Amino acid sequence: MDHLAYLFRLEQFGIKFGLENIETLLARLGHPERTFRSVHVAGTNGKGSVTAMVDTALGRAGYRSARYTSPHLIDLSERFVVNGTPVDAAAMRSAAGDVREAIEQLRTEGALQAPPTFFEATTALAFELFRRARVEVATIEVGLGGRLDSTNVIQPVASAITSIDFDHQQYLGSTLGEIAAEKAGIIKPGVPVIVGDVGPEAWDVIARVARERGAELIRAGDGVEAARLAPGGAGDNLFRLRTPVRDYGTVSLALRGAHQAANAIVAVRLLETLDARGVAVPAAAVVDGLERVSWPGRLERRMLSGGRELILDAAHNPAGASALASYLTSAGGTRPVLVFAAMRDKDARGMLQVLLPAVDRVIVTRATNSRSADPDALAAEVRAVSPSTGVDVVASPVDALDAAWRISSRVVVAGSIFLLGDIMKEIGA
Repeated sequence: MDHLAYLFRLEQFGIKFGLENIETLLARLGHPERTFRSVHVAGTNGKGSVTAMVDTALGRAGYRSARYTSPHLIDLSERFVVNGTPVDAAAMRSAAGDVREAIEQLRTEGALQAPPTFFEATTALAFELFRRARVEVATIEVGLGGRLDSTNVIQPVASAITSIDFDHQQYLGSTLGEIAAEKAGIIKPGVPVIVGDVGPEAWDVIARVARERGAELIRAGDGVEAARLAPGGAGDNLFRLRTPVRDYGTVSLALRGAHQAANAIVAVRLLETLDARGVAVPAAAVVDGLERVSWPGRLERRMLSGGRELILDAAHNPAGASALASYLTSAGGTRPVLVFAAMRDKDARGMLQVLLPAVDRVIVTRATNSRSADPDALAAEVRAVSPSTGVDVVASPVDALDAAWRISSRVVVAGSIFLLGDIMKEIGA
């Protein structure tokens, strides 16, 4: 069996929290995670964007940099980016062969009591790929939570928690304090942590954990001036940025949406902290990181033939949907048709409550993922939230997009990262 196919077969074991498997596996591989310096990024929303910004800036600073993110939209290689480029298939297969061999040996010896999950295996694969690529600094995005996430085996130079909101409550807890406690689990003794805009309940929990572990706690927005110079809708995400450390002047953020300015502040304060701890990142590299970052499927706007506008966004919880709705409202123009799908374990009603006022009509569909919610159930949610909003059920994502184009030349796709991947495959990412 192909080594990558072997890893994908591990998806059957679902999600499993705990560090025992990953620690055992990495020890057998010779601890590849110790061969480079690392940065750790957690948060409900924004952690992928911050990871991409930090990684891009580190590359502009001259480092052989890498980032590990999840999930991927189309191809597994998206998770492993070295020097701004996803690793190639041959490199993945070669490193996956070593990971597979280590897993099989450990299972034969009884050192692994249960097969590793897909995420545990891909985390080990990421670290092995980065070792082989002689990466100097890697920015690592937490997969889920933090405390028991497989990435929490690293000893980072600095960490960040971008935001705390409701998502994955079945794993992380039903209150913001409980969710914050899981994400604060990435805080290491003596390692500074940058915290984005979180509410008092989450902040108190994070501050307590940082105090207990002797970690410097930096509230990202403290002492920062970020004056918006242009709207994040049709215009550039342009702002004037000054922190307690540096004056960056006028910055044109490559990523759209007012919420990305908040993510950028977390990234900048994280990069400044790295600079103070021996990973030199000049101001010019920080600005380049913000202005050159690419993070597909995050308020990504594409102009297609015939004057059609397609907006792709990975919003998959109410907070992310709120940011998308804010962007759509600020952008103005004709309200778009929404192509929507969601996973069964997501708060679809919460997303629809904020999205429906910003769209004209909804086409609900089912993403090609076994966890995808029934489209008829989603249509019922649309009718319950807004009886006046028109809704259609179209079984396949491709047909749903076609149906949306027949109604409007302006379409937004949101609700599920997996739906986004389906659409991007169809239109050619």
